[in-house]
Amino acid sequence: MENNSKRHIAILGSTGSIGTQALEVIKANPNMFEVEVLTANNNADLLIEQSLEFNPNAVVIVNENLYVKVSEALESTEIKVFAGAGAVDQIVESDEIDIVLAAIVGYAGLRSTIAAIKANKQIALANKETLVVAGDLVTKLAEENGVNIFPVDSEHSAIFQCLVGEFSNPIEKIYLTASGGPFLGKSLDFLKTVTKKEALDHPNWDMGEKISIDSATLMNKGLEVIEAKWLFHLNPKQIEVVIHPQSIIHSIVQFEDGSMKCQMGLPDMKLPIQYALGYPKRIKSNFKRFDFLDYPNLSFQSADVKTFRNLALAFEALEKGGNMACIINAANEIVVDSFLRDKISFIEMPDIIEKCMSEIDFVEKPLYQDYVATDIATREMATALIRKQLKV
Repeated sequence: MENNSKRHIAILGSTGSIGTQALEVIKANPNMFEVEVLTANNNADLLIEQSLEFNPNAVVIVNENLYVKVSEALESTEIKVFAGAGAVDQIVESDEIDIVLAAIVGYAGLRSTIAAIKANKQIALANKETLVVAGDLVTKLAEENGVNIFPVDSEHSAIFQCLVGEFSNPIEKIYLTASGGPFLGKSLDFLKTVTKKEALDHPNWDMGEKISIDSATLMNKGLEVIEAKWLFHLNPKQIEVVIHPQSIIHSIVQFEDGSMKCQMGLPDMKLPIQYALGYPKRIKSNFKRFDFLDYPNLSFQSADVKTFRNLALAFEALEKGGNMACIINAANEIVVDSFLRDKISFIEMPDIIEKCMSEIDFVEKPLYQDYVATDIATREMATALIRKQLKV
């Protein structure tokens, strides 16, 4: 990257965990990056604060009811203010944008990522659901438009980093590491009474609520398994999940000769964010360094898929293909939201997801409209199942 050539960044979901950390990276590297666009769903106050600090060309507040608030707060600036989900899809087409950081949580991030790919923007992908829901469609679009997808998830960034210089060498297998979350080693009986507060208390990572619950149920790792299939052109048998409680080894690639490469470091999402935005250059940072003497023992164990069934369900969805991963993602978003609102228990989440997988119409070769229909139908069914359980 030339020092006099800044990369102009659009951050979709700038007020979330990934978005705020990306802005820290940009702030630390003002000669390399410039904020072009910021978007947020409901957090108008933080979006206004970010806008005043980073002075983007444009901002989008998805909640149209907050447009006046944001617009009035920024009226003394030259920042353009837009509102609505459609505005996010349109803003990514701006000629000034070099890289789109897709950090909108959940299915909601799919449309804007597709729009950015069609506009030939390079993608730094933090929204794993984009590839979970429509991996076949998204990867084909990226190939057709000559767009690179740089993974931001720490595990997929680790795989990507291990593959640099190895692109002509076939992968035999990858190992996605998982911390195990706050309930590692706990029994099903224990999980029956866990609270939202306990589930959100991740031992290693500071993440948003949705991802924290997914980590506690191991669904986050299940979604990452599906994402890895599309990012690295793998089949399910080439992907294995290993529990690594210390979260130091972020993932491993095994090649055909038996050699293995891993990427290591302290748990800090700013590193994979910075790597994706600056690729292929490694940018000097002041991130805290890993010291082997602080971690004399790095341990590994198999995942307990009988207790944490979401991981097994994700592998099942990956094996079946079609729109099955779309079903699992939509059902999961509904049950996580319901658990966070104290509507269902921790152990009821996989039951509802599995029921949706068995009941929603399977589409072997879905088009975009099939994904949309599947998402709507699954959310309706999961919501109905939860209401039925509440009445029991």
